[in-house]
Amino acid sequence: MAPVDITSEFNPLRLPSDRRLNRIAGPSALVIFGVTGDLSRKKLMPAVYDLANRGLLPPGFALVGFARREWEDQDFERVVHENVKKYARTPFDEEVWKQLAQGIRFVQGEFDDDDAFERLSSTLDELDRERGTMGNHAFYLSIPPKSFPVVTEQLRRSGLAEQREGQWRRVVIEKPFGSDLASARELNNVVESVFPADSVFRIDHYLGKETVQNILALRFANQLFEPLWNAHYVDHVQITMAEDIGVGGRAGYYDGIGAARDVIQNHLLQLLALTAMEEPISFSATELRAEKEKVLAAVNLPKDLSKATARGQYSAGRQGGEKVIGFLEEDGMDPESTTETFAAIRLDVGTRRWAGVPFYLRAGKRLGRRVTEIAVVFKRAPQYLFAADQTSALGQNALVIRVQPDEGVTIRFGSKVPGAGMQVRDVTMDFGYGHAFTEASPEAYERLILDVLLGDPPLFPRHEEVELSWKILDPIEEFWATQGQPEQYRPGTWGPSSADELLARDGRTWRRP
Repeated sequence: MAPVDITSEFNPLRLPSDRRLNRIAGPSALVIFGVTGDLSRKKLMPAVYDLANRGLLPPGFALVGFARREWEDQDFERVVHENVKKYARTPFDEEVWKQLAQGIRFVQGEFDDDDAFERLSSTLDELDRERGTMGNHAFYLSIPPKSFPVVTEQLRRSGLAEQREGQWRRVVIEKPFGSDLASARELNNVVESVFPADSVFRIDHYLGKETVQNILALRFANQLFEPLWNAHYVDHVQITMAEDIGVGGRAGYYDGIGAARDVIQNHLLQLLALTAMEEPISFSATELRAEKEKVLAAVNLPKDLSKATARGQYSAGRQGGEKVIGFLEEDGMDPESTTETFAAIRLDVGTRRWAGVPFYLRAGKRLGRRVTEIAVVFKRAPQYLFAADQTSALGQNALVIRVQPDEGVTIRFGSKVPGAGMQVRDVTMDFGYGHAFTEASPEAYERLILDVLLGDPPLFPRHEEVELSWKILDPIEEFWATQGQPEQYRPGTWGPSSADELLARDGRTWRRP
């Protein structure tokens, strides 16, 4: 059976949900570089099993691990088995596991070892013959960006990246996509010198989340919201990604990266683009990307970055009843580090739809609680009918899209308080995925891995989006580099006082999720 040729114009988001969620991959092999890392163990291996358990992988599927460990195939199989049992979303099924395990292989070697890539080539040839993977290979680079050039060059040299007739070869890249615009362009040139642009899949796992995709449904499937989704009615937009944990064992990685590069450049700017984009003519990858790119190209930075940005580092203190150490005290951290663990910025989108509407983005660690949300805050209605004391408890209407946890949507509006008088205060209407649907949402990596195997690109940013994001962030990072030490903030709070001042200058306040 020949592999199905699904081009970039294939439109899975337009399919009915039962068909879209049950698309089955064709014969193929997934090769994971960096297979011993946390991402592979906790996310990728379980996602592959969950896809198999849902019947979305064919009998002709293989999983190949590549790492320095001196393992045999059975050693890697045991590691996959352990992590599947520990982290998989779906129940463990012995028959599903036996079928999957027959296609598990391991190749030992260093990234610069020519012989190791020859062994990988031989292993994949063997799987093509014995497992029926038919020459369709996806290479998942779950490795540091500095290793991308050597691995992609090895894939080219060994012929593994060669696109042969009736077969496909794809490469999957995990963020970060560079550390600034220059490095992103360099990285893109390296990867796309080996793989065609349509064969490069840049993973942003946030785009695989059900609630992120629901932004499209919420806006464009309903007449209720889109007429109000503009500067005539919207006062401002807040996009928040808060974590209640510190950097922990990631101190070595995090130092020099910081909250803005780690989260805002990719996740939050993607959420901004989906929130602010115009309606595409279809859900094809080309049309979705075009509209997101227009938004990112229209983003303007305020002239005075000292008043439009804030950054901080969490200090030692107590959180959740426990004593926690400060960022500079984390194991392996440079005590003079100026890396921020909290970042907040104001951006303006220079389009007719959003003229004059500020977008406030914030991300941080050791904050009040773990939450990611988009809050569209509306302008106040004229209050001439009401006395001031009748609406003193009334805030602004808001539509809040909760990305994680407690995925769903909340609408805040004013309602009369029961009683003889006319008192109006805020109430909420709440939609939760867990309550509204009996179907369990697939984990983001399940959807994204399946999309890679199918060749469906709507949820993956192309290098143009990545570069536009860095063009927004680079001037902010350059400004911060001249400002010395970030402001300290206590664990369990919502960041430094400068973040509150950022909104107070505009007469606004942050939401307390």
